[in-house]
Amino acid sequence: MPKHLLVPLDGSHLAEAALPTAAYLAQHLNASITLLHIIEYNAPEEVHHDRHLTDPESAYAYLAETAERAFPQTVNVKLHVHDTAVDNVARSLVEHVRELVTPDMIIMCTHGPSGLYQWLFGHLGDQVIAMGQTPVLLVHPQGEASPVKIQCIFVPLDGTAEHEQALPVAEELARACSAGLHLAMVIQTLGTLSGEKAATGRLLPGAMMAVLELAEENAEAYLQPHLARLRSAGLSVTAEVARGDPADTIVRIASRRRMDLIVLGTHGKVGTEAFWAGSVAPRVADHTTLPLVLVPIPG
Repeated sequence: MPKHLLVPLDGSHLAEAALPTAAYLAQHLNASITLLHIIEYNAPEEVHHDRHLTDPESAYAYLAETAERAFPQTVNVKLHVHDTAVDNVARSLVEHVRELVTPDMIIMCTHGPSGLYQWLFGHLGDQVIAMGQTPVLLVHPQGEASPVKIQCIFVPLDGTAEHEQALPVAEELARACSAGLHLAMVIQTLGTLSGEKAATGRLLPGAMMAVLELAEENAEAYLQPHLARLRSAGLSVTAEVARGDPADTIVRIASRRRMDLIVLGTHGKVGTEAFWAGSVAPRVADHTTLPLVLVPIPG
């Protein structure tokens, strides 16, 4: 069960969009919170149109005010300001995660509408997840804040043991929030294949159709033991097998079933290209406004 949540803040209202979710989870998980601000070397005067906090005193005062404003007194909130200016905030955050009491989850806001894909590639997300240790919960900024409630958690699976590592995280969150789980596997159609599979499909469409139909049958069989185990553990869980492009179908299922949170396993390898190689995670992240937990799978 996650007992320590880390929330990096840069002083902007945009970054604060992660706070309601952090407060909700802290209360349901009975977890402590660490608010972290890192002083940036040669920082701009503004960040996301807000005043940039460039001195330790102002940063600490901001974190203290934020803690009082955003969290009830029952939540244990710690404040940490890295007061030596750094020129690489992402690297410093990674180092702080190792130096501080190791958090069970990092909660961060996506920086800008429709900008998550670029943000993950260009800044903090890929480096943090690439450590291969700490799940990262990414919260999309909403135009008008609404009360946080997690009642339905969506866990896409691909039939491999590696990606099943997202399940324990989803189970713990479901128990803490009294939420239901929905599992899904997406089998591609002939028209959504790419690379060598697409070439094979063009040359041998009948054979590839048979392969995909068999994969659909195997997916249904694969999900049954997970359903039985989770139900025997007292959780409310449903499952489905869908056809189509994996990322697009995951986003569509999440919307259709009114999910509140998506939990995805993803490989954490050094380097952005290796990190996202073959992964649907960045495409899901860029096309959903739902909170998304990325669970690093050690490479």
